[in-house]
Formats: sequence, structure tokens, C-alpha cells
Amino acid sequence: SKATVSVLNWHSLITQTVTMVQRLHLSKHSKFGTKSNKFVIKHVPGGKLICQSIKKKVTGPRTPKYLGGVRLQGVKAFRPVDAKAAPKRRKTVSRAYGGVLTHSQVRDRVTRAFLIEEQKIVKKVLKRRK
Repeated sequence: SKATVSVLNWHSLITQTVTMVQRLHLSKHSKFGTKSNKFVIKHVPGGKLICQSIKKKVTGPRTPKYLGGVRLQGVKAFRPVDAKAAPKRRKTVSRAYGGVLTHSQVRDRVTRAFLIEEQKIVKKVLKRRK
């Protein structure tokens, strides 16, 4: 809304038109601009403005750091509270180590285990020959 304000100047009386700004109320208790306390101003029907809080962006599940920290495919990214409410099929993949390791990492583990077992068998055979 617009209001007319009279301002007394030393030289003359000046009339200015000033646009008043709608005051916004923060819906959260904290007034400090931290990482978790961010807002965006939205226009709603009726010409009003509201402060809408923004949730943190989600990176989603990844493999352990010592295995590269690669983003897991087929597993949805959730905030911790949303993940608890989500069904299991959204948080895992139907495979050994599903939702923890990538397919290539599982394949490498299986191959490594197979080769170690084969090596043990070869050692036993060589020991019998001697």
C-alpha cells in the first residue's frame, strides 16, 4: 500500500510517495542465518508475502570413503527423518551388499574371494605332490 508522507526540508516543503513494505514473520524460532535456517520469500494469492523455510539439499547414499565415496545408483536420496518413513525398497538394491556397495565393487569382492579359494586349492594339490 502507498502512503503520502510530508517531509520538512530547510528550503521547502516536499511531498514524497513512499511504498510501505509488508513485514514478514519467520516461522522458525531461530533468527540467525545459519546453514539450517534458510528462507525464501514467496508470493501467495491475495498479494501477500510469506517466508518459506528451505530444507537442506540431499546428497544421497555413497560408498565408504576408502572405496571412493561413489554415489549409489538405484537408491533414493532422503533426509534422515524421511528415510525412516520410506519403504525398504527405496533405500536398498536387491543384491548382496545392496545399498552399501556398487555393482562393480561387489563383483571385485566375489572375484577376489574366488581367486583366494582357488589359490588355497592349488597350494593343497602342490603339497600332496611333494
